[in-house]
Amino acid sequence: MIALKPVHPPISCSSSGSKSGPSVPVPMIGFVKLPSLSFGLNGGNHGGLSLIQATEESTVAVTNGEDPPQMVTNGKAGNIVWHPRSVGKVHRQELLQQKGCVIWITGLSGSGKSTLACALCQALYSTGKLTYILDGDNVRHGLNRDLTFKAEDRAENIRRIGEVAKIFVDAGIICIVSVISPYRKDRDACRALLPQGDFIEVFLDVPIEICEARDPKGLYKLARAGKIKGFTGVDDPYEPPLNCELALPPKGNSCASPSEMAETVISYLEEKGYLQA
Repeated sequence: MIALKPVHPPISCSSSGSKSGPSVPVPMIGFVKLPSLSFGLNGGNHGGLSLIQATEESTVAVTNGEDPPQMVTNGKAGNIVWHPRSVGKVHRQELLQQKGCVIWITGLSGSGKSTLACALCQALYSTGKLTYILDGDNVRHGLNRDLTFKAEDRAENIRRIGEVAKIFVDAGIICIVSVISPYRKDRDACRALLPQGDFIEVFLDVPIEICEARDPKGLYKLARAGKIKGFTGVDDPYEPPLNCELALPPKGNSCASPSEMAETVISYLEEKGYLQA
């Protein structure tokens, strides 16, 4: 690997790689000089001169004497280029001996999403598997602390979580998301970010009567008293999944233990080959 050393201000690059000999000005905003290499410019013996162009927003595009890469606009971001990497998802998965995926746990408040996420994380950790939990409340302490619980902010909350989960999957990590995510279209949008099979939707199909009886945070009581508006299951809808990978309903009047539900999810991961590279 050759270290690229920036040179300021702009200089001329000669065919010998030194100051002597014919030179050709390089009118670029920023550029680099490759040490100990012999190359020619505009001749038949092209070498490996790399030119770096920087935009006003410090976006750079690297070329190798060929046509410059295409700048793209994504959302509100313009003049950006995706930089390829030599170490990819497959390499990281081989290192970790697992496959990256998202386990998206959805359900009403009080259904046990966070409890299942922790039990699942602990069980996988005990077998040497690397996971990370993106908990709905925890994410709102930092990344999403600027968002309210209005419909448009809820959609943005889920979008951001989905994008972060996508990065974890690319890193080869099993990402466990525990968030109400009440709207089907938002969950489906997160699914669409990932390759087929890498989004595993787990529906905690717990009736609102059980969730409200638990009421671990006292939120149902506040919602029924009118002190919280737009609370899922009370005065805002929850749209259950139509085609989730796993549904975990209660058994009669009781629910399975967190460890039992975690084992169900782990069995699915084993069956689909996610616990090996």
